[in-house]
Amino acid sequence: MLVLGIETSCDETAAAVVRDDRTILADVVLSQLDEHRPFGGVVPEIAARAHLDHLDRLVAEALRRSAVDLAALDAVAATAGPGLIGGIMVGVTTAKAIAAVAGKPFVAVNHLEGHALSARLSHGLEFPYLLLLVSGGHCQLLTVEGVGRYRRLGATIDDAAGEAFDKVAKMLDLGYPGGPAVQRAAAAGDTGRFALPRPMKGRPGCDFSFSGLKNAVRLLVAELGTLSDQDKADVAAAFQLAVAESVADRSGRAMGEFARDYAGPAHLVVAGGVAANTLLRQTLAAKAADCGFTLVAPPLALCTDNAAMIAWAGLERFRLGQSDGLDFAARPRWPLDPGAKRLRGAGVKA
Repeated sequence: MLVLGIETSCDETAAAVVRDDRTILADVVLSQLDEHRPFGGVVPEIAARAHLDHLDRLVAEALRRSAVDLAALDAVAATAGPGLIGGIMVGVTTAKAIAAVAGKPFVAVNHLEGHALSARLSHGLEFPYLLLLVSGGHCQLLTVEGVGRYRRLGATIDDAAGEAFDKVAKMLDLGYPGGPAVQRAAAAGDTGRFALPRPMKGRPGCDFSFSGLKNAVRLLVAELGTLSDQDKADVAAAFQLAVAESVADRSGRAMGEFARDYAGPAHLVVAGGVAANTLLRQTLAAKAADCGFTLVAPPLALCTDNAAMIAWAGLERFRLGQSDGLDFAARPRWPLDPGAKRLRGAGVKA
């Protein structure tokens, strides 16, 4: 079974072809960093126009690299939400057009489900498992019981971790994107020079919070005044460690809940752009081991936004007999667990 996947939910334009034996035949990603860097963040209209300019070419390139033509495809999948609605509409419309012309089924994919199932593509992981989804727009802990079967244990009550990385990078004048910039600066920093809070650490439940930590960095930067390169490195190191320890604490509580509800091997999957952070992975691996879990982290290329995970999620749904009509409407918000309590923080974009 072969599925073409398209991803346009934010600032990466991507197309991929994936086979049901977990082989990624092609995965083409075009970053828009240069377009958005002057603004210090993603500008939705610029993102949508860039998707429109490049997506057809990337789809053609993915098909060429995979040596697959449209007739050989079994289905066409695209991110249909959540995310920036203008970009999503570009991808969905393109996928529908390809499906209609080629006479293939169309599968609308939840971008978050793409992340949730990425460990099954990379590691062949069996259900159930615990998922930490941590990115610029999302921060939540969910149990993954099966395709389309998710239960949210916790989420951010204000900002997402990746958003906090971007804002702190901007405060320190480290450049964009913030996550890699903070990690690079922190490599030369002293984690013990500045004391920063660990939001929510030790509290009941599994929810996250990052606005207070972000504000603590703002106050520290104002107190320091003109920052030397070493000041920036030390602040970055202290912030990165605070995020890692806070996320590990929340994940530890979720692992406790998961272990009470499910028997058998226990896995914690970390996915999303912030999952590329080396310190976060190390801290989570240690916490998982303490809790009797195994940390599973997909390759970095499958953590950031990509079309391979979208093709795979579409494939998982399609082989269960699921597909969608060409009247399916793109969704700016699309929670994995619709029954979970609605949270209204800036980082809750589901």
